[in-house]
Amino acid sequence: MIASIFIAKLRKYQNGFALLSLLFLSAGLYTGLVVSPPDYYQGEVVRIMYIHVPFAEAAMAAYTVLFAGSLWYLWKREPVIDNMCHAAAGIGILFTSVALITGSIWAKPTWNTWWTWDPRLVSFAILLLILIGYLMLRSFLDDPEKEARYSAVLVIIGFVDLPIVHFSVEWWRTLHQPLSISTRGVSIASSMLYPLSFMSIGLYLLLAYLIMVRTQMLYLEHLLEAKQGRLLSEVHSS
Repeated sequence: MIASIFIAKLRKYQNGFALLSLLFLSAGLYTGLVVSPPDYYQGEVVRIMYIHVPFAEAAMAAYTVLFAGSLWYLWKREPVIDNMCHAAAGIGILFTSVALITGSIWAKPTWNTWWTWDPRLVSFAILLLILIGYLMLRSFLDDPEKEARYSAVLVIIGFVDLPIVHFSVEWWRTLHQPLSISTRGVSIASSMLYPLSFMSIGLYLLLAYLIMVRTQMLYLEHLLEAKQGRLLSEVHSS
């Protein structure tokens, strides 16, 4: 019953999320790549920021969804919630990879290197490894219940990396600039803040849409596998 209600809710709202995501991403790309002025120091290279930063934020949002879903699954043992976690992990890998790649592209002309052992870079790369480890663990276990339970525990343990990623620029000396929006206020020009905001909202909405669609696909796949298993058992018993 809960699964059918959950899937029905996803189907009801997913198209709205897709449309809103398209609108915000279009506004963000236009204002970021066309309207906003070049940076006084970085020049046109700064425009990579409008892709890199929102993808990094959306990647951490994906892990937050995965973490919350894992707690929920361990509490209620709802298979459809496990499907949502599985979906969030795969999409989180995509978003995290894009953030790391665009960050490297941005770092080359800015820092004159593709990679450096910066605390934020290292902690963010660890986040990617945790997500990859999550999917690998799911592929190694044959028991669906153990697969979901052990994977959820891994995510909960790995969540400690998320505040490290976020606050690393405050806790240690890094090449990254301090947080632009914090309790100290906003330290970014409005010409940059608006494109970043549009892109961030658009990617949050896109993340939600992709999780909705992927969750439904995984749910139907598992439903089909369960029906096929019952049919095979009936054939063998007869």
